[in-house]
Amino acid sequence: MNPIFLIIPILLPAAAAVWLLFARPKGKQLEIGLMIPVCVTTALVWALLLNRPAAGLELFRFTQGLSVTLRLDGIGSVFAGLVATLWPFATLYTYSYLHSDKRIDIFLTCYTLTYSVTLGIAFSGNLLTLYLFYELLTLATVPLVMHDMTHEALAASRKYLYYSLGGAAFAFMGIVFLAFYGATLDFTPLAASINSGMMLDHRDMMMVVYVMTFFGFSVKAAMFPFHGWLPTASVAPTPVTALLHAVAVVKSGAFAILRLTYFSYGVIFLKGTRAQEVVMLAAMITVVFASTMAVKEVHFKRRLAYSTISNLSYILLAASSMTRWGLLAALAHMIYHAIMKCCAFFCAGAVLHQAKKNYIYELDGIGRKMPFIFGCFTISALSLTGIPPLAGFLSKWTIAKALLTAPDGPLAKAGLCCLMYAAFMTAVYMLTVVVRAFQPVPEGQLEGVHDPDWKMNVPIGLLAAAIIVLGLFSQPLLSLLTSIAAEQL
Repeated sequence: MNPIFLIIPILLPAAAAVWLLFARPKGKQLEIGLMIPVCVTTALVWALLLNRPAAGLELFRFTQGLSVTLRLDGIGSVFAGLVATLWPFATLYTYSYLHSDKRIDIFLTCYTLTYSVTLGIAFSGNLLTLYLFYELLTLATVPLVMHDMTHEALAASRKYLYYSLGGAAFAFMGIVFLAFYGATLDFTPLAASINSGMMLDHRDMMMVVYVMTFFGFSVKAAMFPFHGWLPTASVAPTPVTALLHAVAVVKSGAFAILRLTYFSYGVIFLKGTRAQEVVMLAAMITVVFASTMAVKEVHFKRRLAYSTISNLSYILLAASSMTRWGLLAALAHMIYHAIMKCCAFFCAGAVLHQAKKNYIYELDGIGRKMPFIFGCFTISALSLTGIPPLAGFLSKWTIAKALLTAPDGPLAKAGLCCLMYAAFMTAVYMLTVVVRAFQPVPEGQLEGVHDPDWKMNVPIGLLAAAIIVLGLFSQPLLSLLTSIAAEQL
């Protein structure tokens, strides 16, 4: 396929966002008028994935070594396919969740613009282009966090902005050092090898720079101690917390770290160094801390937010093992966690929408009134816990295998212990919700509570089904991810 098609899926949602902003459509005109460009964008992305352009598309060049370029490779295809597949479901869910909101057109403007920017991150051909879209992602999502315009929402949006700008500053400094002391910012198969040779004379300094850049990008991935914005941002409408905080924003941070580690520095340069030990240790601390905090948290969406923090560090822990199995495990959990957590957040949003319940202790018996929603939530909870044969078991299995086969024995074994601890904590904080939801309640309680309409049920049901299908028939996807990981290593 011609590389010019790489720009169309980025421009189309942006154009739809501009139309929403100025035309201010209502009702069916809004729903149909937005769903068409969203679905067309998804179709274009999948056409590109199935007919990947061999060359990149240079949009403009600053200097000889600095350009804004789009290119689609294996790892970019994984992230783009994930985002493109989930976005139409989230848009449909949003119609029902915010149908009576007077500012739904403003919300959907920023929401659709975020689709454009996230695809820009996936299609980035070099670290500078990724950073450009990474910053635009912050600007596009801040209005979504503050949508309700309450004191809590405004405070959460400021916190999210401060954290994101601080992390971006560290990431930008790292890019400057890499551009000066390395050879290229491009994401090409030989880029890491060329950079490694150029940086050998400044090895110690560039190790420090790598750690600094890693933590800069890890702000959006909510790594401890830069995680504070994510639970606070749970005040945002559920479509934001579900898709942006389980896919677009947080996964963009993890995706940027995968690019930095495997494409810019290279595992040969980093493996066995103090830099690797620091980032592995940080990921382990986050896994243990966040899973423990999730057990303590009694707010439904904030509990899921802490679960997200823990699971994101599963991805970073696997990636920091810097092996073929580590990259495979990171990509697998990036996909599976996005589906599981979107399903869980959508269920939590349905409870808030239908029953106005925010806290775990308010959920007693609600599963008997909303059996479809809590049936799907149970599937998500079991999968996040790692119960076979669901999808979550397979991604956690690959992470465990990556740690067991990692050359750095003691630290990798400690990571495996952290993974097992977090799995136990996940069972506690997810399954207690399920047990409470299905326990008997006195007659007459929760009167009028029922499952939502089809616009919520369809996305939730399809995500729950995907968790089962991807668990039972995992081999094609895992084989594809294995090939992508092998290409890079």
